[in-house]
Amino acid sequence: MVQILFGVLMLLTIALNTVAQTLLKLGSGQGLLSFYLLGGIAAYGVSTIFYILVLSKFDLSIAYPVVIGLTVVATTVSGAMLLREKVQLTQWVGIGLMLSGIFAIALGKR
Repeated sequence: MVQILFGVLMLLTIALNTVAQTLLKLGSGQGLLSFYLLGGIAAYGVSTIFYILVLSKFDLSIAYPVVIGLTVVATTVSGAMLLREKVQLTQWVGIGLMLSGIFAIALGKR
């Protein structure tokens, strides 16, 4: 049960990091007090609190690559879907390689 809770916290950290990146992109060039920038900073703040909780349960050598790697994947998907950014085939291949690496890191600890 505790593993599931910390897994959910890890997913929330990844989701909030992705939301933060997307909001910061939307707010770029709009001034320092835009809704998007403030929302992105707030999302990062909450995700940092969740990440600290994740670190209390998982080794840094597992938590960091999984959280950062999956954030890169989710942010790329967010950029493509929400921001209509063009993602090249080679970038998708890189995402696939990242996912296989993340899987290997997470599986290696078991």
